[in-house]
Amino acid sequence: MKVEMRIFDEKFRNNKVRYLLQCSLATLFIFILLLFMGASSNITVIVALGASSFIAFTMPEAQVSRPRFLIGGYLVGIAAGCLGHHLSVMPLLTQLPIIQEFPNVVFAALSVGIAIFVMVITNTEHPPAASLALGLVLHDCNTMTIMVLLLGIMSLSGIKAVLRPVLRNLL
Repeated sequence: MKVEMRIFDEKFRNNKVRYLLQCSLATLFIFILLLFMGASSNITVIVALGASSFIAFTMPEAQVSRPRFLIGGYLVGIAAGCLGHHLSVMPLLTQLPIIQEFPNVVFAALSVGIAIFVMVITNTEHPPAASLALGLVLHDCNTMTIMVLLLGIMSLSGIKAVLRPVLRNLL
């Protein structure tokens, strides 16, 4: 039996322009977002939106790329992350033995678990949104971060909707 190893996806050979176009669109979206936000203002936002851009521009026909999942997942991730952040700074809770040692760790893990649970029961699964919940506990959950996240994910969803006729699944 002969095993053949290919470095490049077979679909790439016949769709080079499409691959370049869609990856360039994702790059442009992140570039514009970074210009408005500042490259290092909040790494949580940048990382989550970068992962969502990958999904939106390489798998535009996938369920996880639909507005319900992009926006809904982010709403759940933001809610779980902010809940975890606020719990992690509550004096009453941070005095408990195991929490006292590692409040951010406990509430970051809890926020991811809550985000995953709520996403699966509401049918809004979007993996970058679970990481968003984690980042909001470890970094900070403030109004500006939430506004940028919501504006970013709604912009991504809107751009994807406008470009829907030209986007195809690359994976």
